[in-house]
Order: sequence, then structure tokens, then C-alpha cells
Amino acid sequence: MATYPDSLLILNGKSASNDILRQAVVDLREDGAHIHVRLTWEKGDAARYVAEGVQLGVNTIISGGGDGTINEIATALIGLNVDTRPVMGILPLGTANDFATSAGIPEDLSKALQLAILGKATAVDIAQVNDKTCFINMATGGFGTRITSETPEKLKAALGGVSYLIHGLMRMDTLKPNRCEIHGDDFYWQGDALVIGIGNGRQAGGGQQLCPEALINDGLLALRIFTGDGLLPALFTTLTQPEKSPNIIDGQSAWFEVNAPHGMTFNLDGEPLSGKRFRIAVVPGALQCRLPPDCMLLR
Repeated sequence: MATYPDSLLILNGKSASNDILRQAVVDLREDGAHIHVRLTWEKGDAARYVAEGVQLGVNTIISGGGDGTINEIATALIGLNVDTRPVMGILPLGTANDFATSAGIPEDLSKALQLAILGKATAVDIAQVNDKTCFINMATGGFGTRITSETPEKLKAALGGVSYLIHGLMRMDTLKPNRCEIHGDDFYWQGDALVIGIGNGRQAGGGQQLCPEALINDGLLALRIFTGDGLLPALFTTLTQPEKSPNIIDGQSAWFEVNAPHGMTFNLDGEPLSGKRFRIAVVPGALQCRLPPDCMLLR
């Protein structure tokens, strides 16, 4: 029988009826694991349960949901004293699971749960926007942000990540770039951006590799801009042959500042943030996370 440290599973309420997950929890409990389970109902629940987990003295807080749930729990964790901060584990139970997929978290919930409790804890970076709002995976701005935020929940539930593409094709009439200016360490760009991806992780929007070289423990953020020059030809080339597209601008920096005179919205792992100025900076090694030993997001 394995020795399991105490853990708290914070489960997105939408996954409460997942029989496979329920059986995985039962099996580990029968093997000696002590797993507390809490269900979220509304915004703020996850942070409250994280605080409860500290009071319970658990070693691991497990995020059971999609990218939004992971980010909400990660944000709550980094707000705790480092001496009492639990490690984060991940169960991929969302629509797209972009961060979990990039990190190589098993889709098999039984294996994912064991990794979340017994896996090696690794220090990972997190990003902060305007010294307040956080994200662990990616900030996306532009047309893609509007699509992910507007895609109906029923469509996402039925089709998963591909629902974003379908809804995007239905909304081509709204396709227009954002005029902006972006600064970073030894980086400057100004122009019309169709899509902006600032990644700690690699993919967003249901599997789109916006920042394919990003790492979550290098103290840097990856930037990819899809420019709006020659709008439709740019979009076609970018989607079909990104390595040959003249409409892709890449950068890397510990911070980026985005100034948009007409305003724009960034999607921070599911959390929309609108404004005219965004300062996005990495916080190195801010969080301990249980990841696979062959995780491609680690250097």
C-alpha cells in the first residue's frame, strides 16, 4: 500500500456527476489515500477552499476542471505564505484543457489523480497583469479572445475544443484587428494585431499552439502576434502554414507592455480583462506543481 499525503480536490461543479472520477477517488481512498473533495458553485469558491485546505493541513490542492479552474486555484495559492503553501495538482476536466494538454497530464483520470497526489513537485512560473490579475497558461487578445469568450456553453459541452473554431467561422463578419503598441526587453512592435498570444504555456483556444516554444520555468514569457496586414490572406497563411507566414511576429521577454489606444480585451485563462494598457510580467518559480517527469513545458 502506497503512502499518500493528504490532499484536497477542488472540483468544478460541472464535473460533479463524473462517475469515472468518483470511482478513481474511491479506489485511492481504499488504498489508503485521504482525499477531501469540495465542489465549486460560483466565483470565489475555489479561493475559499484553498484557504480551507491550508487549515486542514493538506499537502496538495488538486484542480479538477479546465484552464479557468486551474488559474483560479493557482492565483489563490500564490497569495498564501510560502511556508504554508500546498502543491498544486491537476485533473483535466474542462472543455479544452489547454494547459493540462501542453503539460502532458494524463487524460486517464485515475492516472492523473495519482500524478496529482504522488508526482514530483516542480517550481513553475506564473504571470501577473497590471500587478494584480494572474494567469498560469496564456493571455490572448484580439479576434480569438472574442471567439473564446462568446462561444456558447452548450456548443462547448457538445463539441469540446473544436467548438471555438466552428463559432469563429460563424463570426467572420466581426473579424478586425486591434491597433496596439507592444514593448518588452529588447522588443518593440507597433501595428494592427489580429491575435496576440502572451504565453507562459503553449496553447489556447482548444488546442491552438500560439506560443509553441514557451516554457513554464524559464522566467520568461513568449509572445506571438498575428498581424492584420492583408487580413484574410494573413489569416489563411497563418492557420495553414504558420512557419512560412510573414504575418507572425515572435518575441520573448520577462515582461511585456501592451498599449491599445482604442481599448482591447485579453482573455487570461478564461478571465476577460479589458483596458487600454496592460503590463504583463512573469513571477519566476511562484508555485509548486506536480507534473509528469517528461513534461515538455519544463526546460
